[in-house]
Amino acid sequence: MTARPTGQEWRNWKRGQMKRLDRAGKPRPDNWEAYWEAQNGRVLDPKPEPNFEQVRLLTIEIQRLKREAVNHAVVRHEILKLAREIPPVPDWLTVQESCTVKSPGVPTLFASDWHWGEVVDGAQIGGVNSYCLTTARERAERLIGSTVDLLKNHMVDPNYPGIVFALGGDMFSGDIHEELSRTNEMPVMPLVLDIWGVLTWCIEKLADEFGRVFVPCVTGNHSRNTLKMTSKERNHLSFDWLLYSLLEKQFEKDSRVSFLIPDGPDALYRVYGHSYLLTHGDQFRGGDGMIGALGPIIRGDHKKRSRNAQIGMEYDTLLLGHWHQLIQMQRLIVNGSLKGYDEYAHGGNFGFERPKQALWITHPEHGITFQMPVLVDGERTEPAEAWVSVFERGA
Repeated sequence: MTARPTGQEWRNWKRGQMKRLDRAGKPRPDNWEAYWEAQNGRVLDPKPEPNFEQVRLLTIEIQRLKREAVNHAVVRHEILKLAREIPPVPDWLTVQESCTVKSPGVPTLFASDWHWGEVVDGAQIGGVNSYCLTTARERAERLIGSTVDLLKNHMVDPNYPGIVFALGGDMFSGDIHEELSRTNEMPVMPLVLDIWGVLTWCIEKLADEFGRVFVPCVTGNHSRNTLKMTSKERNHLSFDWLLYSLLEKQFEKDSRVSFLIPDGPDALYRVYGHSYLLTHGDQFRGGDGMIGALGPIIRGDHKKRSRNAQIGMEYDTLLLGHWHQLIQMQRLIVNGSLKGYDEYAHGGNFGFERPKQALWITHPEHGITFQMPVLVDGERTEPAEAWVSVFERGA
């Protein structure tokens, strides 16, 4: 062993060891003589010293993970006791034998943009529409009643294997704008319970009338609980998602009802061989005074088709809400709204449209056939004209 230095040489050695240990973030030894003897003059610790900075960072990360342990998965799987895996589309939607030769097919009722809790003051828009919770409940009831009437009393051989009840988001007005926070009829959380009861009734009524109900769901932009729309955790920051999960919990023991609640913004499913992609539509922006919403919608559909084709998730028809105007085509269906015309549309000089929701039938051989918009603002009182008439000047 090398003899231990003395005097100034010893002090210089200790000073050098202190600097090296400090730079490495390691503690200084209490007994320098023992340290020298153990290391024989080499800068090696008697035992590995912990990296205190790394320990501190790891402790912070563990604490963060513990705080975030109650996430959306825990809410669904542990609190609500819902299945961990997204259930498959029920067989009756994909097996053609479930549809008789004379049956019209499988109907789809598209419900979106209910804006539950919003108040529309008819006096501010020329009296063409008004909206509040009482009106919303009446329109929801009328939506289901009219759907049953159209499908059961106005179709030949109305035998259906079930019905698709698509929920397209913006079920709540939300507090995303200051004017909405100020004028909404009540806060969001009581509205969750209110609309939950209404939709529970709607689904039960459809199940009673049609035997089986498939409920695909996506979230909208109005129901978020953040100031701006987010890409990450979009669904799990939305009251729409909470509402859908509560509804799924409500019907978990009812074999007639099944749900599709994806973690992302789109829901892809098939009715027989016809593929539908359900989304809310807030990803599409733009438009002008000539073509209105159709421009950004067509562009958005093109981009989605291109993206989905690259990942093996092609679809035949895009379903979206958000724009509050009913457009029914083979390649896309844009839904109307339960709320109807409001102060924003009036102030923007948008075309008037009555509150309505989309309804159509998918046939196993012919795809989309009958398309029947469901008007929800009540019967009109104008006298009926002749079944067909020809315009005559001065008549």
